[in-house]
Amino acid sequence: MSKNFTFAKKLNMPQKEELKRISTQVRRDIVRMVNGAKSGHPGGSLGCADFLTALYFEVMNHDPESFNMDGKDEDIFFLSNGHISPVLYSVLARVGYFDIKELATFRKLHTRLQGHPSIAERIPGVRVASGSLGQGLSVANGAAITKKLNNDSSLVYILMGDGEIEEGQIWEAAMFAAAKNVDNLIAVVDYNGKQIDGPVDEVLPLGNLKAKWEAFDWITLEMNGHDFDSILETLAKAEELSGNGKPIVILMKTEMGQGVDYMMGTHKWHGNAPNDEQTEDALSQLEETLGDY
Repeated sequence: MSKNFTFAKKLNMPQKEELKRISTQVRRDIVRMVNGAKSGHPGGSLGCADFLTALYFEVMNHDPESFNMDGKDEDIFFLSNGHISPVLYSVLARVGYFDIKELATFRKLHTRLQGHPSIAERIPGVRVASGSLGQGLSVANGAAITKKLNNDSSLVYILMGDGEIEEGQIWEAAMFAAAKNVDNLIAVVDYNGKQIDGPVDEVLPLGNLKAKWEAFDWITLEMNGHDFDSILETLAKAEELSGNGKPIVILMKTEMGQGVDYMMGTHKWHGNAPNDEQTEDALSQLEETLGDY
């Protein structure tokens, strides 16, 4: 894979339609995986399907066929909010890290595809165990600094949840990244306004999140997480701004449960699995585009 998108260039229609086809299939995978396991986190997974599809299929320089833990001379990604593992597993399988048939084992006994990613399971494409919220940005800092020490010019990407950044360790890591000029790091916040206990503004309001990150001396961008032009233009801009002495964060507006009408507009599907009838309803809204596993 290669970086082939230039900032300010609009996606051509075939390119955009292909990404939409992939992300729709990813959403089908998510619903089926969580239903099959009778547990999991569909809401945030559905909300981040477009972003991760764009990142892995269009943006990052990476090679699924020769995965190694070091990730030398390639872009790497960390999922800090590890509970949305279904979307990561689907994208990794669809882009070629492992056979899509393995998605059927999600959360099953002896599976590699645990509810939260585990490096003990040696899943190609996964470089850190995640799910204990708040730790991912610290890990990403370490990986980004390692790349600098190795004279590796590739980038480190990380996704966090907006509820997750209520954790204090995130802000310690944010201070560190700015103080140490970790400018090969692009962080993305899934800004859907919902967490497991309810709306973020009711649980612990984040206030002016853009101003907060800017006060921590980060370059702060915003994007629509369900519009491929917005996603790719913003990621290209972030890449363009990297290497200038400051870390970069993107506040990504998404809708939890995007693509399934009854899951949208509520936090109730943060960690609930749809039953068989609800799954059929969801799948009727999501066209099978690449073939189910």
